[in-house]
Amino acid sequence: MISIQQRQLLAGLVLPFLVFLSVGMILAGQIWSGKVAQIRMMTAREMTPVYNVLTFGPRQFHKWQIMLQGVGDLLAENARLREENRQLAHWYGMVQSFQFENRRLKSLLHWGSEPRQDYVSGWVVRDESGPYLRAVLLDVGTHSTVHVGNLAVDAVGLAGRVSEVGPHVVRVLLIEDAASRIPVTLQSSGGDAMMIGDNTPYPRLVSFTQNAHPQEGEHVETRGQMGLVGGVPVGHVHYLPSGRPVVVPDADLSRLNLVRIFDGETGVDAPPASDRVGEKAPLLPADEDSGSSSWKKLRRLLPFSSTQSG
Repeated sequence: MISIQQRQLLAGLVLPFLVFLSVGMILAGQIWSGKVAQIRMMTAREMTPVYNVLTFGPRQFHKWQIMLQGVGDLLAENARLREENRQLAHWYGMVQSFQFENRRLKSLLHWGSEPRQDYVSGWVVRDESGPYLRAVLLDVGTHSTVHVGNLAVDAVGLAGRVSEVGPHVVRVLLIEDAASRIPVTLQSSGGDAMMIGDNTPYPRLVSFTQNAHPQEGEHVETRGQMGLVGGVPVGHVHYLPSGRPVVVPDADLSRLNLVRIFDGETGVDAPPASDRVGEKAPLLPADEDSGSSSWKKLRRLLPFSSTQSG
């Protein structure tokens, strides 16, 4: 057996021995670096199975933890999707009810047929955006309904208007280009404005009435007029730090792929004149045959002087 004095002596020699061994290993690594590197790699290779056995438990526990977390996320996602499905079913029922009511009211008013919007789809073949131009080229194949000024939209909103038409390719000037001028309607305030591009991602809003200022966050859509389809979503209003209203487009103008071009010549048909709801009576009878020449001249200037009651 080892006596207490021998134990104390050995304990006192352990630290100097370890220091001497460390210094020797450092010196050996500096002198025989290639051999030491080979020994280190061989040791690591031989110890790999031992390391895998020792770390098997923690690694397996981590995998099970990730799997259980994924199961919990799937359950939460499933519950959310069920709730959204229930809401969609509710909104679908409301839409069906509104469509039925709309058809019934139109039948009572003898409203004309709904206009059919023709469109041509095309893939973006080249992006011509640069410091002074914001445009894309679309391959639309053989077409006969695309005209200069037609609106181009992507999956969610307005992208621009057709500026040039070729046999198979058309150029679409994006709404952010400095030459873009599109009349729009503000949905919340109900006012009209002009959306002007300035070669930035956010077109400006100008020419709005003083009593209908654009409101932060309200949606913007195109204003229907001759040669322009109305009701196409454009984006929402945002005020810059300078207090200037701009439009944040719904369309992803930086990554356009498939674009649809609407026929802007389509208009809304007026209701037929026969069997319509009664209108106001004419202010002046159309068959009046008496009166002086001055009175006849005055009749030409009065509004609704020849309006007939339905």
